[in-house]
Amino acid sequence: PSEEICTLANKLEWKYEMINGHLYKRLYNKFSCLLKGGVTIMVNFKEDERLNKLNHSCAHLMAQAVKHLYSNAKFWVGPVVESGFYYDIDLGDKTLTEEDLPAIEKEMKKIIKDGKRIVRHEISKEEALEMFKDDPYKIDLISRMDDESTTISCYTQGDFTDLCRGPHMETVKSCKYFKLLKVSGAYWKNDKNNKMLQRIYGVCFTNEEDLNNYLQELEDAKNRDHRKIGKDLKIFMTNDLVGKGLPMYLPNGYIIFEELEKYIKGKERKIGYKHVLTPPLGNVELYKTSGHWDHYKDDMFPVMHMDDEEYVLRPMNCPHHMLIYKNEIHSYRDLPIRIGELGHDFRYEASGAVCGLERVRAMCQNDAHLFVRLDQVGEEFAKVVNLILDVYKDFHFDNYTFRLSLRGKEKEKYFDDDEMWDKAENMLRKVLTDLKLDFYEAEDEAAFYGPKLDVQIKSAIGHDVTLSTCQLDFLLPERFDLSYIDEHGEKQRPVVLHRAILGTFDRFTAFILEETKGALPLWLSPTQICVIPVNNSYHLEYAKEVENLLKNKGIRVNLDDREEKVGYRMRESVINKIPYTVIIGNKEQESNTISYRKHGSNETINVTIEEFISKLTNEIKNYK
Repeated sequence: PSEEICTLANKLEWKYEMINGHLYKRLYNKFSCLLKGGVTIMVNFKEDERLNKLNHSCAHLMAQAVKHLYSNAKFWVGPVVESGFYYDIDLGDKTLTEEDLPAIEKEMKKIIKDGKRIVRHEISKEEALEMFKDDPYKIDLISRMDDESTTISCYTQGDFTDLCRGPHMETVKSCKYFKLLKVSGAYWKNDKNNKMLQRIYGVCFTNEEDLNNYLQELEDAKNRDHRKIGKDLKIFMTNDLVGKGLPMYLPNGYIIFEELEKYIKGKERKIGYKHVLTPPLGNVELYKTSGHWDHYKDDMFPVMHMDDEEYVLRPMNCPHHMLIYKNEIHSYRDLPIRIGELGHDFRYEASGAVCGLERVRAMCQNDAHLFVRLDQVGEEFAKVVNLILDVYKDFHFDNYTFRLSLRGKEKEKYFDDDEMWDKAENMLRKVLTDLKLDFYEAEDEAAFYGPKLDVQIKSAIGHDVTLSTCQLDFLLPERFDLSYIDEHGEKQRPVVLHRAILGTFDRFTAFILEETKGALPLWLSPTQICVIPVNNSYHLEYAKEVENLLKNKGIRVNLDDREEKVGYRMRESVINKIPYTVIIGNKEQESNTISYRKHGSNETINVTIEEFISKLTNEIKNYK
């Protein structure tokens, strides 16, 4: 902050606040009102000095409590992380569960009440080896300190001492506002060939209000988790018998899939894209030609040997599209050629990394490849950016940034052509500058064949997700010997733009579910209307008429004629996040109207069926 803001901050108050899963430090006035035009600084536990010390000290406090409860406990490391701290512990045959955490917390509070000071000691390597001679984990750490003259620091609080660089708080009393969050397994040194240790996560704040705000954010994030929403709303399922990372879309989920498909294909066709369908596997030679084999084979599924050929499930669509372009002779007048596909691709993600729809092994990509002349790169790149912005407007996305992803210093990871890289990077940089877009540059984020624009967007639970991308490629046209005939009858090499707007449908669906908490916009919702007759004996026939009128207009409607109380059925409609609930009773039947309640509102509105249908079609048309 500027000097003026710093001066102002001395008179006012900084408060910690959780926003989208991230901790922020915000400036408030004495009435706890966020200053208009004031300063918001994003911080995390590792970067904020006081929070870092506090969480580091709380990690040792937790370890001391665990040692009191489990005398055989041995400790590996307990670092501060962006969201608090953790400690890796060897408890022998004991496996902790979250039911064990309250007992550890209770012991931690006893230690805090005792109020021991935290004291730093500096000892020699020889003294450290003697002090921790019965602890193989500490011996391993100490032994890897090469210099015999190294001074080693450790911290003591009461009956507990551990190796640590520090710094720490002066007393355990500072760790008053803490919470243990979860327990999981972690291999020693992150090596799956080593023993599995117990990892306990926790968090500590300077005051109770910040702790409670953080815990509330965690609870909100848990309720937004797309895996929970997907199960509750019957959108997708997984089963280990099918395989990890292979989600299956249920009827509700497939409606979302189809609506996204119609939406993005419609957008693309309006601006000249033509869609193709290519097989989800290919000959190994295809990927050797493209260069993906050398750079990507470890992320592919194993090779399948058939007759005298070798096949792999494809991890991307671009090699297929190169051959579609090459299938015909093209004139300079034909370009740009825009080939789009909803391509099914497969990547062998590590089993520990797969997560619902967010990270999968089988995915459907909203992919496209634009074959352009060199003089068309700027214009076509700008059109891709405008398409991204148009889509984000429809989905009401505003928390995103543009990243220019460049080659890193380890050049062996990338195609070896410095001139090509300089040309491509400068070209994209110029287009972004000409478009007056705010962007930042990131090294070592490019594709192996060229730089790219990545649109980074914050999910509702704080994940930094690459949603859309556009990549500039001079390499694959060379590899596949692509050409077009220029105005002089000479062969020229096209440039390729690789782009994805929605990314993968799978990750996009996960993102949208978390963003909306499952309350999808009307046009995307699997069931758009729930019709509830108050009494089946009197109102069912009219309710069916309303249902048919809505269906005939292409609206997805469910008639809930179960013999349950009206209140129960209305609550079910709310729980299922159905955008509109229509109630049919005496008044509606007699006046040939309907009464509806919008999800999230307690107001009941009575209108004619024609007015209601007009309202719905307008909302659907405008992606509301």
